[in-house]
Amino acid sequence: MFGFLKQHLSKAYNAFSQIRSLFTQPHLDAATLQELERQLLMADTGTSVVRAVVAQAKKEATTPAQLQEVVRRELGALLIPYVQPNTRVYLLIGVNGSGKTTVAGKLAHLLGAKTLLVGADTFRAAAGQQLQTWATRTQTDAFIGAAGQDPAAVVHQAAEQFKAGEYSHLIIDTAGRLQTKTHLMKELEKIRRILGKQLPGETIHTLLTIDAMLGQNSLEQAKLFHEVAPIDGIVLTKMDGSSKGGAVFAISHDVKVPIAYISYGEGLEALAPFKAQEFLDELLND
Repeated sequence: MFGFLKQHLSKAYNAFSQIRSLFTQPHLDAATLQELERQLLMADTGTSVVRAVVAQAKKEATTPAQLQEVVRRELGALLIPYVQPNTRVYLLIGVNGSGKTTVAGKLAHLLGAKTLLVGADTFRAAAGQQLQTWATRTQTDAFIGAAGQDPAAVVHQAAEQFKAGEYSHLIIDTAGRLQTKTHLMKELEKIRRILGKQLPGETIHTLLTIDAMLGQNSLEQAKLFHEVAPIDGIVLTKMDGSSKGGAVFAISHDVKVPIAYISYGEGLEALAPFKAQEFLDELLND
């Protein structure tokens, strides 16, 4: 990810510019620590994270260089390593507008042409058409459910095609009606049951898409989804338009789920595996 933030996520990188400048001050005083707290809050790092980082800095740091090391260590400790799964089945969840369909297409491009995209969002009229567009762009196949069709029935039929077509991967795009939590939970549970029956022995890897531009609201979304579904990793979307790079740390701290990918822009290649240490190094070093 060397140079990745500057090249693709300049707003997130710039959000930490004032924090980086504190590490080059001639001395460390109370005003510097107050500014650190203010800048971390402005970057949407989260109140609980900011309090913990600043409290530790007050205990340990006496020089700007030591301050940098404390901030790096404390923020780095929040980033849970994401292990690329040995799986063929991906289930994408997230609220409408969070970028699920776009991520499905980019992930299909990353995984290869023998991927089958599944449009199980039968509630939103444009969802199937959007997924078909991504399938065309990535030269992959798509199985699109009809409007109003039972999503689990769509997944059942798609799993049959997946087995018959000898595909390498299956990516399922689901509906995102978080406001109806009970219905959503039942729907996701039914989909997982169908997959378990149709594809016994396959690991279902669930990725949650979160719009990074929502800042603190993205944290609330992650918490709510974590209540209704098991989450293996988070995909932060629209990171190129966000100055809220601190959301990475807030989500990791409060939800305890690793960041799996960062999505930016509309290009096929605009999905990058999240590498925690490299992200941290770029964010805190000029």
